[in-house]
Amino acid sequence: MKSFVMLFLILLAFGVSAQDYPESYMCYKANADITIDGLLSDEEWSKAKWTSKFVDIEGNKKPKPKYKTRVKMLWDENYFYIAAELKEPHIWAKLKQRDTVIFYDNDFEVFIDPQGDNHRYYEFEINALNTIWDLMLAKPYRDGAPAINAWDIKGLKSAVKIYGTLNNPDDKDKKWTIEIAFPWKVLRECAYQGRKPKSGEQWRVNFSRVNWEIEVKNGKYQKKMNPETGKVYPEYNWVWSPQGVIAMHQPETWGYVEFTDEIVGGKELTPRIDEDYPAKIELIRLYNLEKKMYKKYGKYFNKITSGYGVLIETTSKQFLISIQAASGKTWYINQESKIWSE
Repeated sequence: MKSFVMLFLILLAFGVSAQDYPESYMCYKANADITIDGLLSDEEWSKAKWTSKFVDIEGNKKPKPKYKTRVKMLWDENYFYIAAELKEPHIWAKLKQRDTVIFYDNDFEVFIDPQGDNHRYYEFEINALNTIWDLMLAKPYRDGAPAINAWDIKGLKSAVKIYGTLNNPDDKDKKWTIEIAFPWKVLRECAYQGRKPKSGEQWRVNFSRVNWEIEVKNGKYQKKMNPETGKVYPEYNWVWSPQGVIAMHQPETWGYVEFTDEIVGGKELTPRIDEDYPAKIELIRLYNLEKKMYKKYGKYFNKITSGYGVLIETTSKQFLISIQAASGKTWYINQESKIWSE
């Protein structure tokens, strides 16, 4: 409780709402093999807790999602396991080719930033047909990085179970569930020291669910059209940890997943609080200001008002901002939004 009070005071001092602190989850170790069949019937899953229910990507700015979504996580020496439950009365999917843009269907998405530095992170999407899109990004789209679609998660396991009938408008479905096993031998590629996490370490993770408005025509599902624009209605974006804006590619607001060697179902632990989170968000604010000023004036500025004592170094094309955070660490951000400490 003391750490939460301290975090609240730190957030308050620098204008960050306590509600804006990302979601967090304690990821326990599985004590037995998990069968990836989409059923979520393994005993290990029954011991793992669900995350909080998903909210709109913009958070409290928008209404709560129409359908419930939640996730569980586990790990062992070989895999990072994800289990997801998506309530939905009409389950449909069309895309069957791997590495197509899966969110053109209703989908479930996983985002993983192993080092929490906004760079070199993974995105994974899956639809109700168990068609996947796996990609890596060297940095966020806002900083000019293309998606590396050729990157594949070799050894990935995934499965979908549909509680209802796929692509059948004549009945009402209940939900679809997903199981995913991400092999550490692939995920460690962008991780600290090129390894899987150690007990007590945290990775930045988020989940997204894209859901489209649909209607039935000629006995088939199709996306609902807005008669005023002649275009389909925009998709809903429901997430575990809200982003505040319609943009998944800002890893600084993803959730915290802490890995522990404790076996699931045993000792109950609470994820540690990142006391430096307010400093990181302040760095993002300063990064955004620098970008706006460069767009307007054609240069970066080395003096910006901040609640922190900041040091800003600039050149004609680059900047480096540093802040000393609550932990005593010095944190940095550059013009490509990479965040790191000494």
